[in-house]
Amino acid sequence: MSEAALATCLLLAAWLASVAGMGWLAGSMPVHAQQVWGRTPSSAMARLLRWLGAASIVAALALCLGADHASMAVLVWVMASTGAALLVAFTLAWRPRWLRVLAPWV
Repeated sequence: MSEAALATCLLLAAWLASVAGMGWLAGSMPVHAQQVWGRTPSSAMARLLRWLGAASIVAALALCLGADHASMAVLVWVMASTGAALLVAFTLAWRPRWLRVLAPWV
């Protein structure tokens, strides 16, 4: 695999991790959980979703750092996180039940 293809795969994985992380963080909030699952999660489930969200966003940063040098990686990570947050926000506004795919066990 070429270096450019590897960097592309790492950045795509970083963006997907950001989307999942933002979705899990949104799902840990009672209002958004009500939109997605029709009920609020237990405190243990909300804590698990918060941990998954935070870990996923940190993993996205690590993937960005693997794809490029630090100054560019942080910029790309912030942009990916912003895009992921917008995607999750628009999904919550339009089709919140689509986010069930991120946590089918809830």
